[in-house]
Amino acid sequence: MARYTKLVGKRIEAHYRASDVHLSAVGILVSDTGKRICLEEHFSQDGSDRSLRMEIPYEYLLRIVEAASEPAPAANKHPHSQRKPCRSAALPLRTFLPEA
Repeated sequence: MARYTKLVGKRIEAHYRASDVHLSAVGILVSDTGKRICLEEHFSQDGSDRSLRMEIPYEYLLRIVEAASEPAPAANKHPHSQRKPCRSAALPLRTFLPEA
């Protein structure tokens, strides 16, 4: 039985474990198979559009929360730079280290 079907199509933040490391990922929940969830994120990097798709098995999920719709794009701090700012809608995977 799929547990997260009510969140399909919504932006979520999934906290999960990989070995002894706790990670998080933000993206659109595109499917829930009943055994794993699939997150997808679209972003622009160096002028080209990219997409990232991630599958997380249920047994690795720690929690899922609904995330804010879209974070604001980062402002370009170098006014003379010719590069476009990275408009990443996803937060990079963050490592949560246990306190010693």
